[in-house]
Amino acid sequence: MDRRIQSVSGGAATEPERVAGSTEPGSLAARLASGRVLVAPGVFDGLTASLVEQAGFEAAYVSGASIAYTRLGRPDIGLVSMAEVADTITLIRERVPLWLVVDADTGYGNALNVQRTVQRFERAGASAIQLEDQTFPKRCGHLSDKSLIPAPEMVGKIRAALDARQSAATLIVARTDAVAVEGFEAAIERARAYAEAGADVLFVEAPKTREQLAAVARELGKATPLMANMVEGGRTPILPAPELQALGFALVIFPGGAVRSMARAAHDYYATLAEHGTSDAFRDRMYDFDQLNAMIGTPEMIERGRRYESR
Repeated sequence: MDRRIQSVSGGAATEPERVAGSTEPGSLAARLASGRVLVAPGVFDGLTASLVEQAGFEAAYVSGASIAYTRLGRPDIGLVSMAEVADTITLIRERVPLWLVVDADTGYGNALNVQRTVQRFERAGASAIQLEDQTFPKRCGHLSDKSLIPAPEMVGKIRAALDARQSAATLIVARTDAVAVEGFEAAIERARAYAEAGADVLFVEAPKTREQLAAVARELGKATPLMANMVEGGRTPILPAPELQALGFALVIFPGGAVRSMARAAHDYYATLAEHGTSDAFRDRMYDFDQLNAMIGTPEMIERGRRYESR
């Protein structure tokens, strides 16, 4: 696996490994070309990333929406800055060696902003950087009233991103939101143009039916890996990863499931605490002190620290 940096729990950090080509064995591109769908759950901090790693996943999706929900307590409407996402990538990369597919929204501006975003996210540890063709400020792909930049402008952004990356192992994901704005056929045409511009992965956001998901795979073919987005309660029907693989998708993200689960659990916890004045009624739905410390590796880190104590 082309892991960008060793996790803190696994030893000293190293410089990102650079490879000559994006399909080098062990790279993310090679994994996407393997024929086995890659599932990337959404994460937004070191804790969620470590949980994803412990569950056995190979990749995680750094979700801009989840960062907005958790850091700002606000919706995904373009409020999160490039610097806030870069800081989040850095903290996650310190914790886990997973492939990180990072939501870069619109690139936070024009083609020159895109280049700075790609350079900073790659240095922070991104394995793939997703750019979308919405205007700024953007909206969550499953919200209404989105608007798009012209396709040639997005092509320029993709070319700028490709020029800015340090390594071909860092993939550029091109997302189009045209299904909701210009229609399904226009979305396919945009995706084709983005592939011709050199995008490494194509992402047609918010198909409305299973048939449209199948048509994305059929129309865009197998030349460029395809990504699908599963949003609980969103515009696209939720399909299991094996079914998406059968349709022709190489990468599937579940970007907001963790934050929705944790928000529901936290809501219930606070309501219980407010009602009873104690957390006792919620104890069977939470880790206790020792369990949480075991999960995050406290005993191992304390033991490691003892190696550096004066003798």
